[in-house]
Amino acid sequence: MASGGSTRERIHSHIAVHPGVHFNEIVRDLDLATGQVQYHLRRLIRRDQVVDRPLYGKTHYYAPCFDEWEQRVLALARRETPREMLFYLLDQGATRPGNVADDLDIARSTLEWHLTRLDEQGIVQKQRQGAGNVRIAITEPDRTVALLARVTPTASDKLADRFLRFVDHAFEPLE
Repeated sequence: MASGGSTRERIHSHIAVHPGVHFNEIVRDLDLATGQVQYHLRRLIRRDQVVDRPLYGKTHYYAPCFDEWEQRVLALARRETPREMLFYLLDQGATRPGNVADDLDIARSTLEWHLTRLDEQGIVQKQRQGAGNVRIAITEPDRTVALLARVTPTASDKLADRFLRFVDHAFEPLE
């Protein structure tokens, strides 16, 4: 039982330090067997020590102190590109999407893909200012800053984002 308790404590502690971590990250980071992590997560969730929230094909795990909006920010900010976009918007304020794509060297399709998810989750909003003039802005800048300080994208998330950027740039029309 001591072994199970220490494994459960490791998982619980890892989630507390890395809010929004997804299942495969826990398995990889703690070098545990899949079944072992599943077992202990079920116990932690049943005891209300951990909250699970599915988002875009991955289940993310949190300490119960985070509300749903914060959970969505933490989950999306674990990806390198949305995280960079949020930092950019915090620095620049409401900005045209084209400026974000150009300044961050992101293909427009990549920007729109991430922007759609950030908008769907209420983290950014599109502000329409006349015909064809759209600006994007962070909905809750102060809360977003505090949450971004708690998240560092994992190596696998960075690789996935960089691959998407590479593919999108490879298929962009030449100017």
